[in-house]
Amino acid sequence: MPPVSMPPSEDARAIFSRLGYSVSGDGPDFVAERKWRTVRVTALSDGDDLNGRRVLADGGEPSDTYRFRCFVAPKEATGDVQNRLASVDPAYEWAVIGVDDDGEYDVHLPDAS
Repeated sequence: MPPVSMPPSEDARAIFSRLGYSVSGDGPDFVAERKWRTVRVTALSDGDDLNGRRVLADGGEPSDTYRFRCFVAPKEATGDVQNRLASVDPAYEWAVIGVDDDGEYDVHLPDAS
């Protein structure tokens, strides 16, 4: 039987919970908190139109609301998400987590150049 993939928001919640964050909020956008760090997490599904989503630029929030943002997407989409984030040059620190069908994940940070 092939592995059953969880929706990206469930994968994202599971990853942050395993890392010791408390998770609050419903749907594809939620907040993960641990000690002094608060991260706004956005789970992106296959086929999300990254060019049309304001969520990558500011998420509809003032730029000082969340200093840290994380986007969780299928592994094959992480390059597109990183490129889109680099092109909009958001006012927050960001990371992209690529998740595969087995729940394994990789963390991608912006280039330091």
